[in-house]
Amino acid sequence: MWVPVTDRRPFLVSVALLSALAWLALLLWGASPYAWLLNHQALDTVPAQSAGRLLIVVTGWSVMTVAMMLPTSLPLINLFAALTRRHPGHSRLVGLLIAGYLSVWSFFGLLVHVADLGLHLAVAAAPILRDLAGLLGAGTLLIAGVYQFTPLKRRCLEQCRSPFSFVMSHWHGRQPLTEALWLGLHHGLYCLGCCWSLMLLMFAVGVGNVAWMLALGAVMATEKNLPQGRRLSAPLGIVLLGAGTFVLLAMVLPRALGSS
Repeated sequence: MWVPVTDRRPFLVSVALLSALAWLALLLWGASPYAWLLNHQALDTVPAQSAGRLLIVVTGWSVMTVAMMLPTSLPLINLFAALTRRHPGHSRLVGLLIAGYLSVWSFFGLLVHVADLGLHLAVAAAPILRDLAGLLGAGTLLIAGVYQFTPLKRRCLEQCRSPFSFVMSHWHGRQPLTEALWLGLHHGLYCLGCCWSLMLLMFAVGVGNVAWMLALGAVMATEKNLPQGRRLSAPLGIVLLGAGTFVLLAMVLPRALGSS
């Protein structure tokens, strides 16, 4: 049953404070002697050290997720908080929703960093691959550009743009704790479907670059939650495809001309 809420400010302030603390942590970390651990280049290490550094890098990724992605899901979280306002376990339910949502992004970050670690180790074992490293940046931009036009991207965006329908289809209140967690997990999966390719751009521009994080976070929030977002997807895809093509040509043409 829908429960009207007269004052949601404490909840909104709490989520905003959590996101602000995450941004502050990233800024302080970036200004510290350990700023290099925020960059995926920190994975350039011998295997014996990789596990510990991987854990630190994924921790940094998780903080980035709180800073960048949590605000983009504020409409759904706010709606769920209003719906469960009078439930005895209200705070726990909202916490489980957020935990489920962030766990999807943390697991994605772990997978991406493990894959990135594999690439770094491959380059270390075969230095000839170092010359091809720039192709990864171009490929990431091209993949992100193409994905903007796919049916899967559109479907995930539609789910994220309809928080009321999404909550109503996943929340019945029969098993509150389980349903809250699954709601967060399902929303996290759809959000991942919306934004995974854009988040991969962090590896092209440098994980830990706060300016790029702010820009990408603003783009994803606009695309998911604002009316202008429906008009943003296609132009953004064209820009990404153009940037990827430019980077690719900038790498290939000089070599082709030099060998001719």
